[in-house]
Amino acid sequence: MFTHKTTREIKIGNIKIGAGTPIRVQSMTKTATTDTKATLEQIKELENSGCEIIRVSVPDIESAKLLGKIKKEMNVPLVADIHFDYKLAIESINQGVDKIRINPGNIGSKEKVKQIVELAKERKIPIRIGLNSGSCENLVQTCFDYIKMFEDWNFFDIVISLKASDVLQTIKAYQSVAEKVNYPLHIGITEAGPLLEGTIKSSTGIGILLYQGLGDTIRVSLTTEPTEEVKVAYLILQSLNLRNYGIELITCPTCARCKIDLKKIVSEFEKKLEPFRKKFVKLPAPVKVAIMGCEVNGPGEAKHADIGIAGGKNTGLLFKKGKPVKKISPENWIEELVQSLLDFS
Repeated sequence: MFTHKTTREIKIGNIKIGAGTPIRVQSMTKTATTDTKATLEQIKELENSGCEIIRVSVPDIESAKLLGKIKKEMNVPLVADIHFDYKLAIESINQGVDKIRINPGNIGSKEKVKQIVELAKERKIPIRIGLNSGSCENLVQTCFDYIKMFEDWNFFDIVISLKASDVLQTIKAYQSVAEKVNYPLHIGITEAGPLLEGTIKSSTGIGILLYQGLGDTIRVSLTTEPTEEVKVAYLILQSLNLRNYGIELITCPTCARCKIDLKKIVSEFEKKLEPFRKKFVKLPAPVKVAIMGCEVNGPGEAKHADIGIAGGKNTGLLFKKGKPVKKISPENWIEELVQSLLDFS
């Protein structure tokens, strides 16, 4: 793995990004911002899932005027997503958001963009220059033009994103920008798709960029619940040993040797698993839990797991660190694994 590129440190509310800080996980609400009850419920769900930066869409002035109320109920930084109307950005900043995201190209005149930048500078609020789609060459050159414009106004609290739905185009765009500037990069694949396809595209694109040392914040864009975006984002980071999501679940794909309903057991265990992840996130490495369908996969092949069960006909062998502990019946697997997790902590 390449060394992570050291970028300029930027403060977003109560956290910092860049300059060697942990890569932060971001998501976005999918409710109408004017429906503050639904929006705050989703924000709380995101916070509980481990989301560290939350963005809300600001399509109109009514939404902008509610951001202060929303922010008061939040524990993580609030980002306002602005398009087309510079007045929405001005009102969002006045409402006390921690960061704004704009595409300067669709805000209007240069003077309108400057008004946003000047107020953000006064309030010490960073701006993400967020560009989506277009050819790689156009994305990169447009980004450089906007960066120069901001720098000419003595504004340097800049975050950059150049997301496209095409994985290779996105990778190339980020690589090109990272060669020339040291501003933090918010990486992702935009409009990645539904859960399965979007997870694959995001894991590929984000994973390659992270492996190359690029990326300070990430967002996995999926057509599903935003908490699923957070889960996938953390698992991408954990797979590259960049963040700990608490628990790493290892399961076999099953074959004719499997004599139990492993798919059902794994599905039920996953549901029981989520409340315990936060208990382990501060450990130096995730707790590895193996659920194997037969004696071939465990405990031999899964001996690197901290806790595991290897299935047999109407039974299972509980093992820890590759050493057998006791036999248990399949209906007690989940209970035993959960208790073993709690004992492990």
